[in-house]
Amino acid sequence: MVASSDPVSAERLGFQPGQVVQEFGWGDDSDEALRLGIEEITGTDLVDEDYDDVTDGVVAWWRDGDGDLTDLLVDVQTVLDDGGVIWLLTPKPGRDGHASHSEIQEAATTAGLHAMSTLAVAPDWSATQLSHRGRGR
Repeated sequence: MVASSDPVSAERLGFQPGQVVQEFGWGDDSDEALRLGIEEITGTDLVDEDYDDVTDGVVAWWRDGDGDLTDLLVDVQTVLDDGGVIWLLTPKPGRDGHASHSEIQEAATTAGLHAMSTLAVAPDWSATQLSHRGRGR
């Protein structure tokens, strides 16, 4: 069966036409409709972890047991343009590989990020927006 895109859920992630989005942690369980929806909105294919040019955004699939979350969050920032958006996609509560919000927040803080809003974007996946921690004024 061929997956169809889900532009409605993908639109919630805020990507725009022409943006380059880098994908980390893809697996057989990643939501293909969401991936295709992002590609439909941006008009470009998602680029993989080995891409070494500047990107406008990141989607990172992570499941408990995939390795160190902090390391992943440091890695996703390597070629991300200033102001680029980072979405961490984790299995919803009750699904195998679910990560708690406190686990995400702790890893994000250590990586110099802050966990913002979390959205339900696919049947089995939640997306947490991560942003760079601002300096106090």
